[in-house]
Amino acid sequence: MTNNPAGTTSPTRPAAWAHRFEMSFTPTPRGARLARRLCAERLHSWGVPYGTEAHDDVALLVAELTANAVHHGRVPGRDFRVRLGVPAEPGTTVRIEVADARGERTPEPAPHPPGPDRTEGRGLLLVAALADRWGWAPRPPGAPGKVVWAEYDRRNHDTQTVLGQM
Repeated sequence: MTNNPAGTTSPTRPAAWAHRFEMSFTPTPRGARLARRLCAERLHSWGVPYGTEAHDDVALLVAELTANAVHHGRVPGRDFRVRLGVPAEPGTTVRIEVADARGERTPEPAPHPPGPDRTEGRGLLLVAALADRWGWAPRPPGAPGKVVWAEYDRRNHDTQTVLGQM
């Protein structure tokens, strides 16, 4: 797993997408739920079926990144944007990007897991545990905010599942 918790490395983008979904949502808990549900439906329609490890992991990554956009990246009157894609080239990496309007609040995972009495502070720990790579970057010039991204390589996880059953 490669992480970029405090860096500003931009995610690499494939030359062509086999599947791509992009939409803006209101920065509310309802907007985050809708983003997760729509992304889950897209994954299923792209051949990553409901109930599989890959589907559940990617849906959880979307849920955590969108919840963070609502909780930490919210600017009244500005939506957050979700981009979900699978490259056309061979391989099965799923990319999630969530853009919000707060560039001064960068994602920093907790230095240690929060105590059992805390109800928050686990989101980026989950992202770091599930994603093969993740990080953030400023939005393109002229656009306020940042993009937090995660990549989930299904090949790595499918191999682990098969090896775990041996």
